[in-house]
Amino acid sequence: MLMNELKALEKEFPEFVSKNSLTQKVGGTVKEGFAKVEHEVPLQSLQDVFSFEEVQDFDIRMRKEDENVTYVVETKIDGLSVSLEYKKGEFVRGATRGNGQVGEDVTENLKTIKNIPKKLKEPIDIIVRGEVFIGKEDFEKLNDKLDEEEKFANARNLAAGSLRQLDSKIAAERPLDIFIFNVQKCEEKNFTSHYESLKYLKQIGFNINPVIIPCDTLRKVRNAIEKIGNERENLNFGIDGAVVKVDNLELRERIGTTFKTPKWAVAYKYPPEQKETTLKDIVCQVGRTGALTPMAILEPVVVAGSKISKTTLHNEDFVREKDLKIGDRVIIQKAGDVIPEVVKALPEKRTGEEREFVMPTTCPVCGGQVIRVPGQAVTKCIGIECPARNLRNIVHFASKEGMNIEGLGEKVIEQLMDKGYISNITDIYYLKQEDIASLKKDGKKFAEKLINAINESKNNNLDRLINALGIEQVGTKSAKILAKKFKTLDALSKASFGTLTFIDEIGDITANSVREFFLQDQTKDLLKKLRAAGVNMTLQEEENADNRFLGKTFVLTGTLEKYTRDEAGEIIEKYGGKVSTSVSKKTSYVLAGEDAGSKLTKAQSLGIPVISEQEFEKMINSEDEELKNE
Repeated sequence: MLMNELKALEKEFPEFVSKNSLTQKVGGTVKEGFAKVEHEVPLQSLQDVFSFEEVQDFDIRMRKEDENVTYVVETKIDGLSVSLEYKKGEFVRGATRGNGQVGEDVTENLKTIKNIPKKLKEPIDIIVRGEVFIGKEDFEKLNDKLDEEEKFANARNLAAGSLRQLDSKIAAERPLDIFIFNVQKCEEKNFTSHYESLKYLKQIGFNINPVIIPCDTLRKVRNAIEKIGNERENLNFGIDGAVVKVDNLELRERIGTTFKTPKWAVAYKYPPEQKETTLKDIVCQVGRTGALTPMAILEPVVVAGSKISKTTLHNEDFVREKDLKIGDRVIIQKAGDVIPEVVKALPEKRTGEEREFVMPTTCPVCGGQVIRVPGQAVTKCIGIECPARNLRNIVHFASKEGMNIEGLGEKVIEQLMDKGYISNITDIYYLKQEDIASLKKDGKKFAEKLINAINESKNNNLDRLINALGIEQVGTKSAKILAKKFKTLDALSKASFGTLTFIDEIGDITANSVREFFLQDQTKDLLKKLRAAGVNMTLQEEENADNRFLGKTFVLTGTLEKYTRDEAGEIIEKYGGKVSTSVSKKTSYVLAGEDAGSKLTKAQSLGIPVISEQEFEKMINSEDEELKNE
């Protein structure tokens, strides 16, 4: 639906269509590790439709080209699309769709699929397209052999993952199957219709799509779609729709394609399958950001080929809007046949024993205070030492915007945590060189550099430390304002709500967030440990006689090549200027990078000077007084 909305907007405003728009790309990526294959004939995706009225519109467009148009309706197999190439009847190469133009060479994995013929009944050169999948019964049998925590979520993901294994032995152990549904290229045969080509494929040994319904009227197309929809639960393979294709191949050529999709076909998407079950409980999980997410614990039920026993309820407001009570009979579905969701409660089936869900007031992981973020539906734990938040807290603390500890990225932090060398922020400052060196084969030099970076970070200015603590509502700019006002972290930690709200650009929400953060026992413990580690907690005033941007206000827009926006902003503030997020008549300059948006347009309409990154560099590097202030 969002894609349809995007298409409608781009149709109305074609001047804003970007080459990076999702409408201009075929879904999928090329995985590193496989040889790349450039498809001789692109493997395009299909245009989705969600109602029969849209199928009717498609038919009207086709009949403008040929009033006697006929169709073939097929099941849209829920799997991974591949191309198979044969030379003189011998299977020589197979590739995934990838991005439609370039895929991955997965020939060895495809050879493990028994329904892919290694040799055809005719010595012909041909490229065909098919869908690799795992049947419902095979999927259930495979999962039955596994422990609960090892079970696979759904057959489609398992099929895709199996086909993209670098070790073909793993693919051979999985019950992969395939249906062929199209001739991509065959110069030796002159097919006139799609239906005719499919019959030929079956004749020479291919396992073709088993549901193929020729239709010469729109009514028959509708009947075929309804028939597939009614029988989809009885099929032994998963489908995610029905495909309506123009049968005449010459007419297809005349109708043509877009870069992404053929104009002569659409994929009808059925409404999600719904099942009734019991909402046994609602429990809260704590995410990496500290957000508490209510999770529905369900009586297990099979929906669209997957056994569903739990699903997210997003937030407290969602639970209230759906009027969900613990013990309710509920309707669930898989949105887009992928993501499980609770559709609604069935209040008419209540017995009186159902219970209201109450959001916890303390974190179920660390016992820290839980707050509802003002103006949002998010409830968060604000304990800075909460184990559930530790990875995210440490990553932010060490990031460029935080303490800027070069070399201490997320992957290294994960390794250190996995090995038990760190479990919270302060452990960073007690890391040993040999611990870090153990992460890499020749890790001595890396460890030396990282230890130096950690020690250097102890001398960072106060605003970096404030930002690194990850206080809700406090970013780079607010951290600088608070550092200049209070001079020490100790003074900031003792500041009252009233004192904080008197500061320009610090509103009630930010003030409350700062106050609540420093009242936590976990915060007090953290600051004590950081102080003991020798981390600077005092503002180091920088003497700067160069105020070339004094009285100037800059707005940054677009992507800069040399700087991030934060880095450019720091330079502007260093020279006495201000950075604003919105363009107004008071704006002095708009610094515009690549893909600048509405701010650039507004600046041009107001006649505000727009400078490039190169012009900005001249302004900050020049010793010429006139150029500095031009």
